[in-house]
Amino acid sequence: MKNTYTKKDKLYLQKFGARVRALRKAAGYSQEDFALEIGLDRTYMGAVERGERNIALLNIRKIAQGLRISEKELFS
Repeated sequence: MKNTYTKKDKLYLQKFGARVRALRKAAGYSQEDFALEIGLDRTYMGAVERGERNIALLNIRKIAQGLRISEKELFS
């Protein structure tokens, strides 16, 4: 099924992905090492960081915990 995201939705996903990427890099993780650390697939994390995935709430929690920050900080 093709997603029907608006341009605004896509921009939001891209901004979130860029934030995750910046925080991951600041924490010193490679994408692969971070994905292994939090129990997600590397290709999934790549898609999140590129803004291609509408990420599930539980995965947001995994990312925040892996970065040792609150979920709220991911959206700052």
